Amino acid sequence: MTDQLKIALAQLNPTVGDIAGNMAKARAARADAAAKGADLVMFPELFLIGYPPEDLVLKPSFQLAVDEALADLAKDTADGGPGYLIGAPSREETGLHNSMVLIDGGEIVGKRHKVHLPNYGVFDEPRVFAAGSMPGPLPFRGVRLGVPVCEDIWFEDVTECLEETGAEILLVPNGSPFDTEKHDARTQHCVARINETGLPLVYLNQIGGQDELVFDGASFVLNSDLSLASQMPAWKENVLVTTWSREGAGWVCAAEASAQIADGDEAIYSACVLGLRDYVTKNRFPGVVLGLSGGVDSAICAAMAVDALGADKVHCVMLPYKYTADESVSDAEQCAAALGVRYDSVPIEGPVKGFLAALDPMFANTQSDTTEENLQSRTRGTILMALSNKFGSMVVTTGNKSEVSVGYATLYGDMNGGYNPIKDLYKLQVFALCRWRNANKPSIGLGPEGEVIPVNIITKPPSAELREDQKDEDSLPPYEVLDDILECLVEKEMPFADIVERGHDRDLVKRIEHLLYIAEYKRRQAAPGVKITSRNFGRDRRYPITNGYRDAR
Repeated sequence: MTDQLKIALAQLNPTVGDIAGNMAKARAARADAAAKGADLVMFPELFLIGYPPEDLVLKPSFQLAVDEALADLAKDTADGGPGYLIGAPSREETGLHNSMVLIDGGEIVGKRHKVHLPNYGVFDEPRVFAAGSMPGPLPFRGVRLGVPVCEDIWFEDVTECLEETGAEILLVPNGSPFDTEKHDARTQHCVARINETGLPLVYLNQIGGQDELVFDGASFVLNSDLSLASQMPAWKENVLVTTWSREGAGWVCAAEASAQIADGDEAIYSACVLGLRDYVTKNRFPGVVLGLSGGVDSAICAAMAVDALGADKVHCVMLPYKYTADESVSDAEQCAAALGVRYDSVPIEGPVKGFLAALDPMFANTQSDTTEENLQSRTRGTILMALSNKFGSMVVTTGNKSEVSVGYATLYGDMNGGYNPIKDLYKLQVFALCRWRNANKPSIGLGPEGEVIPVNIITKPPSAELREDQKDEDSLPPYEVLDDILECLVEKEMPFADIVERGHDRDLVKRIEHLLYIAEYKRRQAAPGVKITSRNFGRDRRYPITNGYRDAR
């Protein structure tokens, strides 16, 4: 009987579809773990192919490549070193499964398939995977390992089955995306499973960005008495070797130095930075370009871009017109200088006049309105896309959730671009993050210390500057009011009457709900962006474009 076991926890950042690259990461982690005397290296859910793979996993040639990769990894373990416990899809007679594969002694020695396939929010795993049957433990070098996969610990049946069939340690691989409420929810479910089974538990989560999803890592180990044996860092790759001893009838993990897990503004900012970084680098863009208007949204996006990629990979462009205030130009220049980025100014008066001249025969005898305003925005979008086409950098989109919710954004104008790091942040959150970044530098940030966003950008009244003396509140209620109404409608799905009862004007709530619905067609054409809340536009909230319903009772 084995009384000692060392398990390496590989909290790593895979790339979806990059089987060779993910294999290289796995091998490097195994080599590191072997040098530290590990017996087993554990990886997150579907690590070999990246998570979530969506329909890519259904491609027959892709499935064959996975089989070949697993066979190749098996050869590694013939050296008598650490085994692999790695996530990969598995083709069986029962269908294609989301599985954990145990490899040791030169061969695949066991598999466990995910039982509960999530089909809500950002998840639709039943689309591509078949559910596994109730599992028993996997024997490994004299220890019986229970391996519930991610969603399986959100229910009590899988872990109870494992405990009843002799599991001694619960090893839980995860692909659990970040949102502001997720860390507490994970901990609560793990504590519940430990209380029910009396077994210690390893919660291993991946990190990294995958399209709209960002994974924060923050893996941890809890002993059966609920003591925290180890807390791994958030937002960073890490390989931690944990040491286990059999004490009496159970196993205990030796305490390790634990990382502090930030929450609030620091966690949100880090998520935005990591999501942008991985989208740019995994898609092999050489850098980014964005319009720096002197406003708060573009300023925070510029700061995030520098923290994500470094100042040398960020190009900021001021695109002034006759309505652009002198202080906006000055603010943009100061922001660019503080961040250390390349900064250029491209006046748009000539192109706008050209568009208006071309349209003059058809626009004759009409009044100027938002059409002419939107031409300014679309001119800016065209110039930024031209720079992207010429030099290869991706355009960063800078619209916040408040404005995108109600359509206060221009299709093919300020909505142009490849990725939006603040897509799921309401305007008040943007202001808060600006203040936070001026006082703090994130642990994963590549930008400078100190004030990077001029205070005037944060304190002046927001304006799109598309007409004389324009202010956002000419078209929208104060953001304190707008953001609360939107959170009630989007995140909480509150009935109309309940929102009014919070003290909001009935006609205003009706108007905001209407704007929210009719802007759906714009959001369908918007760039992807980092998911922060429990209900982002896109993967979470999926409303029809054509929609006649209004909850105006």
